[in-house]
Amino acid sequence: MTAMRETCIDVEVLGSGTSTGVPMIGCTCPVCLSADPRDQRLRPSLLVRFEGYEVLIDTGPDLRQQALRAGMKRLDAVLYTHSHADHILGLDDVRPFNFHSGGSVPIYASPDTLATIRHTFSYAFNGAKSLSSRPRIETHEINGEAIWIHGIHFLPIPVVHGNLPCTGFRFGNVAYLTDFNAVPEPSLAMLRNLDILFLDALRHRPHPMHSTVEESLRLVEMLRPKRAFFTHISHDLPHAHTEDTLPPNVRLAYDGLRLQSCWEVPAEEPSAVPPIA
Repeated sequence: MTAMRETCIDVEVLGSGTSTGVPMIGCTCPVCLSADPRDQRLRPSLLVRFEGYEVLIDTGPDLRQQALRAGMKRLDAVLYTHSHADHILGLDDVRPFNFHSGGSVPIYASPDTLATIRHTFSYAFNGAKSLSSRPRIETHEINGEAIWIHGIHFLPIPVVHGNLPCTGFRFGNVAYLTDFNAVPEPSLAMLRNLDILFLDALRHRPHPMHSTVEESLRLVEMLRPKRAFFTHISHDLPHAHTEDTLPPNVRLAYDGLRLQSCWEVPAEEPSAVPPIA
């Protein structure tokens, strides 16, 4: 009999909001004026902690505020879902992590996303001399294979975000899918037997690039994770009222939400992706 050991990860929702954040500038709707802290949503990002390592999914414009709130002191890697501004514009804020570690931060993204990052942050890549600091990063292309980061497999999950390919990630019994309006059939097969599933659920009204609450509920019914959390939430959804309408195993994510998931792997291997079908 193969000896097994338990691997655990902690995830923290750094941002659960849409591209404008909530409250939205200039808006006086009930959600934007809400006193419920769960209705205050920074741009979307997830922090994954395990065995002393810290991995980010996306670096949105609110990264500095999010990192301070989460007490981040290191950054071991960044995984990118796609190239939209609300997911990449905080990249410059990796500089303090460079200062602390003395090294570069590896980032993983699709070729198209890396091209946009190199263009947007050209000063970090052009090799020109500078008197000011700039982020030190190592780029790695996502090619469909699992990404091995300090003993954990991060499996890319292709999804569709309007006319743009987008990448979700599965790590252990957790999957994070933000910014999508369709999940291809092969990707659905990668999302079975989950403990925690994060899903885009922008609002109730249809959107050409995002999943609605109703569409994401249908995915939950199909995939049957133990727990599901909706994210990338607009100011159309008041937290408390919306949760009252959801099944018990489906909740709205909120900034600062922390969860843990554990699974067993062979003791002789650092880690492994559990069976997905």
